[in-house]
Amino acid sequence: MAVILLLILVSVLVAGGFLLAFLWSVKTGQMDDDYTPSVRILFEDSIKVDQKEELEILPLSKIKSR
Repeated sequence: MAVILLLILVSVLVAGGFLLAFLWSVKTGQMDDDYTPSVRILFEDSIKVDQKEELEILPLSKIKSR
């Protein structure tokens, strides 16, 4: 029983350490993304499959008539 309590205590301490490290990194600006917004305009909005392949999106009524 003592071993289980020791393991629970150690795991809570480790989880608390990770929480403190995460909060510190957010506070010091480690999670800020300054690069992506400036280059977002350079990328396409949609994903191109291939030059040879085209995906055709049909309404449900045209699919039933085929």
